[in-house]
Amino acid sequence: MGKNLLIYIFLVVIFGLGIYFILETGSRLMPPAVPTAQSVSLAKQGPANPQPQPTQVQTTSSGDDLLSRLQQPLSLMLLQIIIIIAAARGLGFLFVRIGQPAVLGEMLAGIVLGPSLLGWLTPGTETFLFPANSMGVLQLLSQIGVILFMFIVGLELNVQSLRKRAHTTVLVSHAGILAPFMLGIALSLLLYRSLAPQGVSFRAFALFMGIAMSITAFPVLSRILEQRGLSETPLGSTAIACAAVDDVTAWCLLALVLTIARAEGLGGAVLTIGLALSFTAVMLFLVRPKILQIMESAGHDETHGNGLIAGVLVFAFASALFTETIGIHALFGAFLAGVVLPPQVVTRVHVKERLETFNTVFLLPLFFAFTGLRTQIGLLDDRRSWLLCICIIMVAIAGKLGGTTLAARSTGMSWHDSLSIGTLMNTRGLMELIALNIGYDLGILSAKVFAMMVLMALVTTIMAGPILSLLESRKQKMELVRTETAVKT
Repeated sequence: MGKNLLIYIFLVVIFGLGIYFILETGSRLMPPAVPTAQSVSLAKQGPANPQPQPTQVQTTSSGDDLLSRLQQPLSLMLLQIIIIIAAARGLGFLFVRIGQPAVLGEMLAGIVLGPSLLGWLTPGTETFLFPANSMGVLQLLSQIGVILFMFIVGLELNVQSLRKRAHTTVLVSHAGILAPFMLGIALSLLLYRSLAPQGVSFRAFALFMGIAMSITAFPVLSRILEQRGLSETPLGSTAIACAAVDDVTAWCLLALVLTIARAEGLGGAVLTIGLALSFTAVMLFLVRPKILQIMESAGHDETHGNGLIAGVLVFAFASALFTETIGIHALFGAFLAGVVLPPQVVTRVHVKERLETFNTVFLLPLFFAFTGLRTQIGLLDDRRSWLLCICIIMVAIAGKLGGTTLAARSTGMSWHDSLSIGTLMNTRGLMELIALNIGYDLGILSAKVFAMMVLMALVTTIMAGPILSLLESRKQKMELVRTETAVKT
């Protein structure tokens, strides 16, 4: 314990000083260059869809009538939902068959339906299916899905399990934040002048890039462990605990960064932080005990069960509304609402089962599609852009996988287990896309950086499965060699 504490203090001091000096250096950089006429023209077209292209298809009057009905808001929304869910389930099924989490296929489905593929192959089709005036409805539905997802993530967080492994998990998870965080803001020195949006300060851009590099996909990590039968092993339990601590810390830091980015002046930031801390204390120490009493007295028949679901949804959305109103983000309120529900109550499992299926099958694919529709990989149209994208991916891997692996090794774990935990912590998945969309909506990320970071999230998540398989194969070969050697001697 003493050794881990010294290592932890050393990491905090070294990385803290590094972050401070990088931010000070970046603050003296010149602001981003004024956009050229060509970039202004691209910006006016909107990040989601290209301008409608002329079509050569001639239709009859009855065909025109059918098309006009299909373009009515309700008809168009239903068509979009059908296409999105079908694409998400189809690609999700294919990815499961090749040993990858279904969420990867769903993430890719969004990009397939967006300007990066469908819009590139048939611009008219993509414009017809996803016109710019329909993006508002799609965005709102996707935001509801993300709010429910963060609430469910909060439900899955086992605080008691984290306390049992606090010494190891805090060191490993925070090393997995500090290293990529510092590398992310260091990378911002290279990206800021040419790729940051006009008017965004270096501090806001660099801090957000650091946080985006630090996030781990806790739900995806859990699914990978379940698929490989490692959830109940010491390695799996440690990885889940590290990912949980990592996500809680990273999202708290993201809340702080968003507070600084949104607030007008120091006074506004201090007020928002004070309100957030007060709200958290009230939720944990006043609301949580009261919820325990209410949920223990609730029955489990169908009537009470439906009433319980309604009450939980109202509670989650009210919490999300409060944090959105004070200037952080609705997602933090939803996450805290999930954490607050007492873990020992049987109805917690009931709530999770009732909400998770609908959200996973229906609402989250809409979020993936919305993200894909605003991801313009075509913006990476020269060698420099692709080199910067590769650089972002390599920095993300070095910071997360490298930092976590070395920290785990310093606690006495074997190289196999350390590399396995580093690989798992390197997965970004859905959690990264949520953070990136927040930064994009606030204007902290440009469309080009957004596309690069989405590619980084996909690559770091896809690579987890093959690396784990390689590590397991290597471990089995080494054990076989040891057994043969022992038999010979």
